[in-house]
Amino acid sequence: MKKIILIFATLLLIIILSFLLKKTNNRSTKVVVSEVTHSVFYAPWYVAIENNYFKEQDIDIEVLLTPGADKVATSVLSGDANIGFSGPEATVYIYNNSKQKLLTFASLTKKDGQFIVGPCNLKNNFKMNDLKGKTILAGRKGGMPLLMFKYALKESNINENELNINTSIEFSALTGAFISKQGEFVNLFEPNALNVEKENYGCVLSSLGNITGTVPYTAFYAKDSYINSNKDIIKKFNKALNKGLKFVKENSSETIAKSIINQFPDTSLKDLTLLVDRYKKIDSWYSNTTIVKEDYDRLIDIMFHGNTIDKKIDTSILFTNEFNE
Repeated sequence: MKKIILIFATLLLIIILSFLLKKTNNRSTKVVVSEVTHSVFYAPWYVAIENNYFKEQDIDIEVLLTPGADKVATSVLSGDANIGFSGPEATVYIYNNSKQKLLTFASLTKKDGQFIVGPCNLKNNFKMNDLKGKTILAGRKGGMPLLMFKYALKESNINENELNINTSIEFSALTGAFISKQGEFVNLFEPNALNVEKENYGCVLSSLGNITGTVPYTAFYAKDSYINSNKDIIKKFNKALNKGLKFVKENSSETIAKSIINQFPDTSLKDLTLLVDRYKKIDSWYSNTTIVKEDYDRLIDIMFHGNTIDKKIDTSILFTNEFNE
């Protein structure tokens, strides 16, 4: 009897040790991502989180909401975050000012995700010329939202001096400023634009993304030292993100909305489906995380046109496709 008990206890101990060893080997790596804003515009990113694509790669994602691309870049440089998620223009400014490299390693959005919001009587017949002589709230100087808006004016053959571009308001405060009538028009991302519509303060009139064309509008980047020390993590990160991009490409707006509904608890499924559909219709997302040099070069052209840099740079020093299949 004692022999049987001893054998049973030994087997039980082996099972427990095997379980603990397996649990130790499968321990997830925590990755802190500093996110510039929380928008449906980033649907593939949220799909990858909500569908557990990162967990499949043994990555535990922690998201830090960090308004302002400059602040996102700073959080990465300081070590508060491992990865930054914002417009890659921030990495250009950092390199120009200090020669420190923040390497972009994954693309996500390829269009400007802003919508021009204004008087509802212009809803079905809005033209960019309607902005002439008016005040538009367009975000702070140096950021992608303002740069892309100015580029949209150029593409529409409108001199920016023909309207009043208010750049005094922080990106996160644009909705409130528009509601308080500080401008006749405002550039907003979703779900803010829809919220303005639902409260009858204005209507979505046009997509800036349809005017400005393809650029790496938002992307993921990190210090080159972090990337070089964590190549396996970056590769797994991109693998999970690519699954998110594939999901939004292959599924309906409603299916995508159901997948990310937990990211937007204050938005109904009906509204969320509408928002996803708006971004799908303007072809907002890259098909995979590969960084396209021609698109990055175009971003530099836009920054140069916007007078935020005084000379163009070789973009290949600020991105890597090493982890893109």
